Amino acid sequence: MSALTKSSSLKEWLRYLEQLHPVEIELGLERIRQVATRLSLETPYQVITVAGTNGKGSVCAMLEAILRSAGYKTGMLTSPHLIDFNERIRVASEPAEDHVIVEQFQRIEEARGEITLTYFEFTTLAALLLFQASDLDVAILEVGLGGRLDAVNLVDADCAIVTSIDIDHQQYLGDSREQVAWEKAHIFRSGKPAICADPEPPQTLIDYATTLGADLWLFGRDFNYSGDQLQWAYGGRSQRRGALVYPALRGANQLLNAAAALAALESLKEKLIVPAHALRLGFLHAVLPGRFQIMPGVPSIILDVAHNPHAAAALAQNLGNIPTTGTTYAVVGVYDDKDVLGIMRHLVELVDHWYCASLGGSRGMKADNLISIIKHAQSQPFRLDEDRLEEEQPASRHPVVKPAIRPRKHVTQSTYTAFDSPEAAFRQARQQVTDNDRILVFGSFATVGPILKVLAQDGLY
Repeated sequence: MSALTKSSSLKEWLRYLEQLHPVEIELGLERIRQVATRLSLETPYQVITVAGTNGKGSVCAMLEAILRSAGYKTGMLTSPHLIDFNERIRVASEPAEDHVIVEQFQRIEEARGEITLTYFEFTTLAALLLFQASDLDVAILEVGLGGRLDAVNLVDADCAIVTSIDIDHQQYLGDSREQVAWEKAHIFRSGKPAICADPEPPQTLIDYATTLGADLWLFGRDFNYSGDQLQWAYGGRSQRRGALVYPALRGANQLLNAAAALAALESLKEKLIVPAHALRLGFLHAVLPGRFQIMPGVPSIILDVAHNPHAAAALAQNLGNIPTTGTTYAVVGVYDDKDVLGIMRHLVELVDHWYCASLGGSRGMKADNLISIIKHAQSQPFRLDEDRLEEEQPASRHPVVKPAIRPRKHVTQSTYTAFDSPEAAFRQARQQVTDNDRILVFGSFATVGPILKVLAQDGLY
């Protein structure tokens, strides 16, 4: 047991949690269920659980903004954080304060006894304890990794959403979309709405939902969207929402994410009434830092936590829609357990100067290794992953908006520089750019987060 108390700082508690469990990630629900039972944990509110390879953070952000605009008191659990740990746990759209989180940590520490918990498991329990005491109407829970054995799956969701399905975290989820889909489908519950926004869901997800007896909603069959340059519309099983404003969140995938959020709300319409004005306000006010986030002013600074090939493909498509006449500087840092070559293949033709940053920790890739992989990606012919991008424009009963993909700028002579940290790489990039240039910051949360902190210190965020 720890010597920490309610008087200890949040930083002290987080340092303790980082070394409490023998491994950083250990999937499984047995340990956390035992502790939850000891804590008499309950969820006396509606629960929406969101999983997916990419897009789950956007869906959570839109759901929170819409439900808050409709007058509901919300709780939201997301991960990882970009700047402050408190970002992970929100009540009524506000990050939880340090002392409130510490109080929950102390309760968990006293209850766990001989059971060790991971950092994420501690965080999940702390959020659920806080939500239980906050008189919520609805909680939005973002799955950390996979679904079946993730700590969030401790809770029986009233509605579960799976956004996109692609290969990531192979050592935990498998090396095929079929395996990944099966893992994620385990957030579904018998008799409850199960929303799948991936336009080409693997059969394993459909089979699991059918066997389970979940109420499966498939994109293109049970819900869809259509639109033009000014507005868009949602069509569901029995509800149509027209003249919708486009989400404030940028990117070609956001209508698909927005449709998933509206399908979830339609499935819960008997319990959560959401008027049209709440949709408008929610889509306009939804905020999600680090997801194709374009900072105001010049030169252009774009931040995106694209850390798998599917996300990198979307980032490349989004960049192609806003070409620049100047030079593109990329500040990038990644973890070495990612498909780094697959990520870089989508972006090598869009970057002139690579400022590669080493990341710390056992998973952090060194800058020199990253440079070698980028050079290897540039030596291979680029092939747009048409199959995966076509998922954004599937054949369906409603026409969909197809983002304009402008010709890519082919970079013939790139430069590469190694840095010890993302901050050092970003400082150097800012010294080199002119007003017509742009800086792209992408990769791990551990890359984008420190840069957002630098921008905040400079009064730009």
